[in-house]
Amino acid sequence: MDALVTCLVAAVAVLAVVVVVVWARRRATSRSDGQPAESPRGGPLRLSPGDRVRIREREYAVSATIRLVEGDWSWVQHLLDDDSGTRHRLSVEDGLELELVLWTAEPGATVTPGAPTIELGGRRYTWAETGQARYTATGETELPSTGTMRYHDYQSGGAARLSFEAYGEEGWRVARGDLLDPADLTIRPTPEAR
Repeated sequence: MDALVTCLVAAVAVLAVVVVVVWARRRATSRSDGQPAESPRGGPLRLSPGDRVRIREREYAVSATIRLVEGDWSWVQHLLDDDSGTRHRLSVEDGLELELVLWTAEPGATVTPGAPTIELGGRRYTWAETGQARYTATGETELPSTGTMRYHDYQSGGAARLSFEAYGEEGWRVARGDLLDPADLTIRPTPEAR
């Protein structure tokens, strides 16, 4: 009798996990207007200069793409333009899970990387990772087409990010980031790519 109860409990647990996984996948691939979203895998990785993206309620034009490689790990950063004149970028990491972060430049920030924690804008960020990558840039980046980039990344809470990047011999660029849900992103490729 105890074995039967154990089997029933295990079956219910497996069924609950299946329901949660199916629900999460449907949520990630649907938009609030009921239309299917762009496939989150590959879509953001294939953006190129001239494409347009809508992130939450704001429209951006992709002005450049920077592809980065560190060992066997790679990721992409798309530089985004909008009407505000503020520098934004979308980072795309396609590891075990797709990670999208919308970054906004903080040109007036006086903090520097290296400490275990950093305070900025009333928020405390904790060190997450540091490294150096090779990059290849296309589009309007104001960078050489190839080179190296050093970085320090910090996190706060579940979705807040802080990054420090230095391309070549330049000083640190500081940006604050927000982790995105793939459903927050809608891609409109250039007409030639359709």
